[in-house]
Amino acid sequence: MGMATDAQFHVLAVDDSNIDRKLIEMLLKTSSFQVTAVDSVSKALDFLGFHEDEHNESITPSVSPNDHHQDVDVNLIITDYCMPGMTGYDLLRKIKESESLKDIPVVIMSSDNIPSRINRCLEEGAEEFFLKPVQLSDVNKLKPHLLKCRAKESQPNINNRNGVEERHSSDRTITSYGGLEVV
Repeated sequence: MGMATDAQFHVLAVDDSNIDRKLIEMLLKTSSFQVTAVDSVSKALDFLGFHEDEHNESITPSVSPNDHHQDVDVNLIITDYCMPGMTGYDLLRKIKESESLKDIPVVIMSSDNIPSRINRCLEEGAEEFFLKPVQLSDVNKLKPHLLKCRAKESQPNINNRNGVEERHSSDRTITSYGGLEVV
């Protein structure tokens, strides 16, 4: 089975600026990604199947965690850091706290080059932090994150750091180093 083409990757782009949103959408489509673009974190959360709980103002999945990921076919989220209401940082935290969505890579973009902000986003789980205006060279940096996520979905037993895979049988452990099996 061959590697999937880029056209099968779906990116959710979130930015309150119409110009920036259209730019990122154009760059992603130029790179053959399927794109859904929204102008707020609340619309992104709605798209992902979350709703706001009116009583305690928390955001919860609107379906059970096991069913949730099946309904959402998003391979990556790219979001602006600063937006009215909930920020891209808030979206990042909600995604990483969600059992069903935590493995979706999140990329933050911002016009401000503030090292403490960048570090905070990366520490919370952002895969990348892009400075605006986003360029095609930035979009090209997304592919390894998408491929890593796809590999994790198809081969959950692989340790991505060193390519070691372990399988356990009733009487022994079989370790594979890049295809070479050691018993």
